[in-house]
Amino acid sequence: MSYVLGHNQYGKAEVHVVRVFRDDPKAPHDLVDYNVSVSLSGDFEDAHIHGDQSKVLTTDACKNTVNSFAKEAGDAVREPESFAVALADHFIEVPQVNGARITVEAVPWTRSHDNAHAFVKNGDYVRTATVTRTADDTSVVSGLKDLTVLKTTDSEFHGFYQDKYTTLQPTNDRIMATAVTAQWAHDGTDVDWGKAFDEVKDAITGAFAAAYSYALQHTLWEMGSAVLDAVPSVAEIRFSCPNKHHFVVDLSPFGVENNCEVHHAADRPYGLIEATIKRNEDVDKSSAYDPGQAW
Repeated sequence: MSYVLGHNQYGKAEVHVVRVFRDDPKAPHDLVDYNVSVSLSGDFEDAHIHGDQSKVLTTDACKNTVNSFAKEAGDAVREPESFAVALADHFIEVPQVNGARITVEAVPWTRSHDNAHAFVKNGDYVRTATVTRTADDTSVVSGLKDLTVLKTTDSEFHGFYQDKYTTLQPTNDRIMATAVTAQWAHDGTDVDWGKAFDEVKDAITGAFAAAYSYALQHTLWEMGSAVLDAVPSVAEIRFSCPNKHHFVVDLSPFGVENNCEVHHAADRPYGLIEATIKRNEDVDKSSAYDPGQAW
């Protein structure tokens, strides 16, 4: 029988590299902490079908490139987006490569007690960036994940469709909590990446705090709208947000009144709400994201 090779890609995943900026002996040190994944697609059919590796750039070379570019790319390394662009620009020059995707997870560190070279790891969230490069185009998607937010009121959930399996009771006052994963696609690459990231994060957290919520779906809409209002370079933003349920504990068996004060924080199962908010219906940035084998 004759078979056909479908989409294939390969690379080095999760190269953990920490870069310390110490070029000026009189200046405080800066650092970035990145987890970098490289994925290449192109003319690699012979490697799969015939075992011919003559066109395969080794994954070890991908790792070495990431580590070397942490110095070679200079100030571009300071932002995950610009570092990913520099790597993608390099890999697309390999003759048999027609697509390069670089994904970077950036763990934030903050300076400790104004010390010039001491830092504290910030576990509040992870910053992400994905750059997709072809011969004709460069697409940049910024993002964050594990940004946990909660508010104790200004949230309700009622009027929902009910069938015979519905047991959830409607409520006019509840805790709203989620761990935000968000990715936003930019219209181009001429962007102040650090400033744009801070503005998006502020818009997300500000809208979460300020907007009255009728459902987590409603909150995603408010957060996405706030981002598009605040950052002109963002064409669309995608959210994936678990509903971190907090159930009011029934204390009546103990003769204790519980007026939405004592809750059980359940970790699973959880509702998972996902949505994309775009500037207009003509925006299509699907190729900019990392869909894995679908690319």
